[in-house]
Amino acid sequence: MSVDLHPGEEIIFQGHPSWRALLAFYIKGVGIGVVLGALVWLITQQTGLGILVGAIAIGIAVLVGFILRVATVYTVTSRRLHIKRGIVARKVQETRLDRVQNVNYEQSVFQRLLQVGDVDFDTAGTDDSDFTFVGLSQPEEVVAQVDRATGVASADPQGLGPRDSEQQQ
Repeated sequence: MSVDLHPGEEIIFQGHPSWRALLAFYIKGVGIGVVLGALVWLITQQTGLGILVGAIAIGIAVLVGFILRVATVYTVTSRRLHIKRGIVARKVQETRLDRVQNVNYEQSVFQRLLQVGDVDFDTAGTDDSDFTFVGLSQPEEVVAQVDRATGVASADPQGLGPRDSEQQQ
């Protein structure tokens, strides 16, 4: 689990970008691998070396795509949105669910064919509060789950704890 839960908090959704969302990346990687292999074969006239170079390039593309996918974790809890990216260097974005003003999803024609989409959360706050879950399988289901969670969160007077103004009193 990638999120430390507060008492009474539960995970509503947790996932990674779909492998289908990275399909264009994989296709480009295979194309580059084939071109590199063909170039090596044309230059050296060694079929085995061309195949080896092409296979290594394709393997690197598949590995990088896999790492990009598993190194991104999207989590929605009953109180927070959480995005974690990276393995060695890490970037974490988090906001309270009660700050979410709108939840929308978008699918390009290509994404509709692949049955993936992007879920965008408009949050109250500064411009750097951009929360987008990119490349999710069944984005409409994530939107529905967040809608249910925001309804529960708004009905819960406890939230994450006292507001800053309440702590000062």
